[in-house]
Amino acid sequence: MPRRGSRSPFLLLVVALVIVAAYVAYKVYIPKGPTPFPSERELPQHERSEQERNLEKKSERRNQNRKRSEPDESCVGLGVICTSVYFDAWREPSDGACTPSTRMGYPVPDPACTPGGVNPTVAVQALRDPGWKTRCIRNCESSEPEKHVVYRWYGTITPRRNSGKNQVCELDHLVPLELGGADGLGNIWPECGPDAAIFESRYFKIKDRVEDYLADEVRDGRMSLGDAQRGIASDWTQYLDAARHHANVRLRRR
Repeated sequence: MPRRGSRSPFLLLVVALVIVAAYVAYKVYIPKGPTPFPSERELPQHERSEQERNLEKKSERRNQNRKRSEPDESCVGLGVICTSVYFDAWREPSDGACTPSTRMGYPVPDPACTPGGVNPTVAVQALRDPGWKTRCIRNCESSEPEKHVVYRWYGTITPRRNSGKNQVCELDHLVPLELGGADGLGNIWPECGPDAAIFESRYFKIKDRVEDYLADEVRDGRMSLGDAQRGIASDWTQYLDAARHHANVRLRRR
C-alpha cells in the first residue's frame, strides 16, 4: 500500500506547469492596453468614407473663415466689420445657371446671380480715412478659393494661366471694395476677355478705371456713396466716357 505523501511531487509539478502556461498566455495573447473601437482608430486615407472627408473639409473651411474674419489692426478704428447686404433677393445659383449680357460692347453680369451688394458698415468717412485699405474687407466673407465657384455658375472654364500680363479673367466685385462693396458671392462674377486684347485693354482693367472715377467722385463729395454703389451695380458701362475723361485728366496732372 503506497504512502500518503507519494503524490505530492507530482501535484506540485502540475501546479507549476499551469502557472507557467498562464503566465505565457498573458504575455503573448493579452494586449498591453485597451484595443480601440474602429470608430476611434485613425483609418488610412483610402479606407475613410467620402462623407468623413467632406466633413473634415467643411471643418477646415470654417476654421479658415474664422481666421479671415479677424479684422486688420489698421481697420479696427474705422468701425468696419465683415457683412453683406445685396440689392435684390439672392440665393446661391446652380452650375451653368448664369448668363452675362453685353452693354456698349462690354460684359455685364447676370442680375439674378450677381445683383451686387454693399458692406453697410463702410461709410464715406471710412473711405476718406488714410487708414482705409480694401484689405479691410477683402476676403473677409469669402476666400479667394471659395470665389472660384462663380466660374461654374457662369459656365466658364477657370483659366490655367491667369496672372500678370497673362490674366484674362478677374473675379470681380461688381460693387468694388473701394466703394464699400460686399465681399459675399452675390457681388462677385467672372469678368473675362477679350483674349486678343493687350492687358490694359481687357474688360476688367477698363472697369477698374470706372471704379477709380467713382471713388474719387464720392471722396470729393460730387456724388453720394449710395448713388455710386447702385449705379455701378445696375450698369457699370454708363460711366465709361466720364471714366476716360477722368483718367486723361489724371495723366495730365502727373
